[in-house]
Amino acid sequence: MSAQQVKLSVTEKIGYGMGDAASNIIFQTVMTFLAFFYTDIFGISAAAVGTLFLSVRLLDAITDPLMGSLADRTETRWGKYRPYLLWLCVPYALICILTFTTPDWGDNAKLIYAFVTYSLLMIMYTAINIPYCALGGVLTSDPQERVSIQSYRFALASLAGIFITACTLPLVDYFGGGDKELGYQLTMIFMSIIGIALFLMCFATTKERIASPKREKVSIKRDLKLLLKNDQWVIVGIITFTVMFAVILRATVSLYYVNYVLEQPSLATAFVTTGMIGMFLGTLFAKPITDKFCKVKVYRYTTLLIASLCFCLYFLNPSFILLAFVFQFVIGFLQQMTTPIIWVMMTDTVDYGEWKTGERLTAFTFSGSLFILKLGMSVAGAIAGWILAFYGYQGGENQTESALEGINLLFTIIPAGASLFAFYLVHHYRLNKSELAKVQAQIAMESEPEQKLQPELG
Repeated sequence: MSAQQVKLSVTEKIGYGMGDAASNIIFQTVMTFLAFFYTDIFGISAAAVGTLFLSVRLLDAITDPLMGSLADRTETRWGKYRPYLLWLCVPYALICILTFTTPDWGDNAKLIYAFVTYSLLMIMYTAINIPYCALGGVLTSDPQERVSIQSYRFALASLAGIFITACTLPLVDYFGGGDKELGYQLTMIFMSIIGIALFLMCFATTKERIASPKREKVSIKRDLKLLLKNDQWVIVGIITFTVMFAVILRATVSLYYVNYVLEQPSLATAFVTTGMIGMFLGTLFAKPITDKFCKVKVYRYTTLLIASLCFCLYFLNPSFILLAFVFQFVIGFLQQMTTPIIWVMMTDTVDYGEWKTGERLTAFTFSGSLFILKLGMSVAGAIAGWILAFYGYQGGENQTESALEGINLLFTIIPAGASLFAFYLVHHYRLNKSELAKVQAQIAMESEPEQKLQPELG
């Protein structure tokens, strides 16, 4: 067995997963609580929040490729990607705290403050997560180990998510003593300290093994051209956007759904935590299922099942509270079962890109994927804000039937449509196990062109 195909220890897999657990302390908080925090705590209109979420993505068009190119060209005694976990964990945590701090300013000043702090938060998320994601592609080249790594990663991320959803609102009440603005700020200080510790654990327990040729000259334009030649990455990118749009849309309006559609504000923590428990269990099933069945087929038909469940949920009578919890659990389970698979598919497109173009763009590839992921996240947030405003939502007040219909559509029918589109898209992804093996074999034998295998790919 080559050094690149080494079987990783459980310690290293857990250590790698700690990095995403740290990221998820921020990511899950933004997904689940930030829109509600802005509209019902900080006092920003739903339409302004929607515009804010989308406009910040313009920065990502610049920062994501820059960070990918920078990380691919970083050379330190710790490797290319690990050092960023060490260098940036504290700044990332500080910006998170500022994002959930609420200065007592006028409406325009509040909106500017939200724009600046949210922009900085997303920049820091880019700067630390692109190297982190790329790190997963250089720990080993073994396909099954890659699935295992991502399963550990998202299992630990889901545990962090359960912690966030179960503890955030109770901690806000505990620290704030009735002052929700203070409660959110102190809660995020507490969460950020935990995040720093987890990032440092990830740095200390992982090792980069797959080396890329040293690339001196920075040419983002050239890297972008090479990336867009990677047709399988393009397909995965569109799938990622579509699925992330559906996931974030549901997460963004989950508190609105339980507070206003189900009319059970006391069950808000239990409702979102139920979904996170389902997500945690879903990650545990990803590897056993993909060991038995083709990961591409598993991904495709799971998205079809998610679409069907979301569509059925639209017609649920709000008085059936227990059944709503069952839907929340099952949809969370299925969504997160597919998450390790899509990240393995992203990693596999790095190998495919090296085979097709002759250059390995690990961090730049993941920077493109992360940009698309955040774009889906932001478009979902924008659509949520705009549709809430269109249907007449007013923060902190009793909602009209029109507003309730808007919340229900955002939580059910629109995600169902996005999931159905993802089901169609996966048909065009062709890096199954046998084709990936041919690609990797060809890369390994690149010095012997007469022995090259020809994968059946475009």
